[in-house]
Amino acid sequence: MMMQLSGVWQDIWTNFQHVGLAYILTVSIGWERERESHSAGVRTFPIVGMASCGYMLVLGPQPDVAAQSRLLQGLITGIGFIGGGAILKEGTTVKGTATAASVWNAGVIGAAVAMNHYGIAVTLALLNLFTLRALLPLKRWLDRKEREASE
Repeated sequence: MMMQLSGVWQDIWTNFQHVGLAYILTVSIGWERERESHSAGVRTFPIVGMASCGYMLVLGPQPDVAAQSRLLQGLITGIGFIGGGAILKEGTTVKGTATAASVWNAGVIGAAVAMNHYGIAVTLALLNLFTLRALLPLKRWLDRKEREASE
């Protein structure tokens, strides 16, 4: 009995590590979106990352490839639906596409962590943050040029 209990706690610890890493990687993206006052932020991103990780972990350590594929397809669709809620149309402009794409990416990060593809998860998180922060001045400059051209 004690041996079985020890195995349960080991599973809990392993799952906590996976979900915790998904949380850490995605909360940083959510923090960036929150700082820029976007519709999804510091709560949405880690929840999407953790949930995606959790769904994939439910399959167990040796998942059936077909079941894994179906679950990934469902996650992709469901997260796309959530991201669609972040897109807003104001007149002739559309806002929120970067946030929506980042929500989608948060789901992939969570799934990658669950599947032990840590390098992919970290790379996606870092590149997502880089794109949102480092390319923001370029985006603003391009938007300003577009406004000036239309006046």
